[in-house]
Amino acid sequence: MPKKGKAKNTVNKAKHTKLMNQKINKVKLKKIQNKERLKAIIQKVNKQE
Repeated sequence: MPKKGKAKNTVNKAKHTKLMNQKINKVKLKKIQNKERLKAIIQKVNKQE
């Protein structure tokens, strides 16, 4: 027989998913920003030459 009442781990799972998505987005954003920074440095060096 199924249990009565609300589902067991839904709040914790939702919170965990939210936090993991924040972490993943933060890593992606840092990676993109690093690429942009390196592109800018390369362009600056190429202009000086």
